[in-house]
Amino acid sequence: MIRKVIGALILFPLAVVIVLIAIANRQPVTISLDPFLAERPALTVSWPLFLVILTAVMAGVVIGGTAAWLRQGKWRRAARHARAELHIARTEKEALRQRLDAAERPPARTAIAYRRPPAA
Repeated sequence: MIRKVIGALILFPLAVVIVLIAIANRQPVTISLDPFLAERPALTVSWPLFLVILTAVMAGVVIGGTAAWLRQGKWRRAARHARAELHIARTEKEALRQRLDAAERPPARTAIAYRRPPAA
């Protein structure tokens, strides 16, 4: 519950700031995607400035998140190996516990049938 309240306290002002930026920066901006022809670019896009800013921020978040995820691969691999070893150790422990329980139990008494030797 506290996490939701704190999240709302952070996200609501952030949303307000984003809306204010979008309202204040509605003028179109031409973006050239052609690095070779500066005077007459072949690839241009004309977007409102707030879209350019928000697209750049979202791309940065995605690229940063992907880089962090890739950097943490060795830790995820180590956790998988540790989890597999733990599973093997628990299975072995359970098998040993069953063997120990079986060894500590008193042997079941079995009735031995006594036969008299045949009369000679």
